Amino acid sequence: MKSRRALLMLGLAMVLGLAAVLLASRWLRQPAASTVRIAVAAVDVGLGQRLAPEMVSLAEWPAGSVPTGAQREPAALAGRVLKASVQRGEPVTEAKLAPAGTLGGLSALIAEGKRAITVRVNDVVGVAGFALPGNFVDILVYAPAQNNGSNGSEAALSKIVLERILVLAVAQEVARDDTKPRVVNAVTLEVTPGQAEQLDLARSVGTLSLVLRNQVDPQPGATPGATRHSVLGAGAAAATATAVAASLPAAAPPAAPRLARAVLPPSAEPARYCIGVIDGNRSGKECL
Repeated sequence: MKSRRALLMLGLAMVLGLAAVLLASRWLRQPAASTVRIAVAAVDVGLGQRLAPEMVSLAEWPAGSVPTGAQREPAALAGRVLKASVQRGEPVTEAKLAPAGTLGGLSALIAEGKRAITVRVNDVVGVAGFALPGNFVDILVYAPAQNNGSNGSEAALSKIVLERILVLAVAQEVARDDTKPRVVNAVTLEVTPGQAEQLDLARSVGTLSLVLRNQVDPQPGATPGATRHSVLGAGAAAATATAVAASLPAAAPPAAPRLARAVLPPSAEPARYCIGVIDGNRSGKECL
C-alpha cells in the first residue's frame, strides 16, 4: 500500500516537472521586444543652448513607447537650439527644439507672436527675488495723485494692469531650474505687442511692482483698483479733512453790528402846583 502511494507521488512530481519545463521553454522562445535607436542628450543641456554633435547620441528605445517627435539622426540636430532644458539620457524631441535657423539665446525662447520687454526692479518690486524664469506674475502700477488745473485733481490709484505674464529671464540668466531666490535689478517678460505698449506707458505713469501668482491658476483678478478712499474708508477721509481744516489759521470772528445810540430829547420839567400861605403877619408860597 505504501509503495503504491509512493509511486503515485513520484508520477505526479514527474508530470509537474515536465509541465514546468515546457512552460519555461515556451517563455524563452518568445521573440524579444523590438527596439529602435533614437537621439538622446549625451550631457545636460540648458534651454537656449545650441546643440553640438558631441551633445547628442543614439540609444536603444522600446518601439512601443517612442516619444512623439523623437529624432533618429543626430547629425540633423547639429546647430538646433533648445527651448527647454533636457537631462542626460532624455530624448531630444521636436517639441523641445526651436524652429530651424533660430539663433541661440533669449530670442529662441520667445513664443511666436510675442515680444520680450525688460523692466527695472529692486528687491521689493521683484518679489524679493522669487520672480524666477518660468514663473507668472501680474504687473501692478501705482499712479500718484495729480492736479489737472481747471479739470480738477485725480486721486492716487493702485491698479493691476497686466495679468499672467511669463518671466523669461532675470538679469541675464534664462535657466528655469533654479528655485533659490535671486535679487536682481532687471526682469525680462514675455508680452504681446499690445501688452508691451501698456507696460511702457505704465512705467512712465507711476511705479511698477510684480505680483507673483500661482503657475496653474488661470483665474483673472479683475479689480477696480485701490484709492485712498477705498482703502481708508469714508470716515478716515472725513477725519483727514478735519485735520487739514484744523491746521489752517483760525479766522477772526465777525464783528458784532454796532447799534446807533439814540439821542433822546431832555425831559421837560414836570408841572408844579403852588399855593399861597399866610402865617400871621408873614405870607409865602409853597409848591408841590
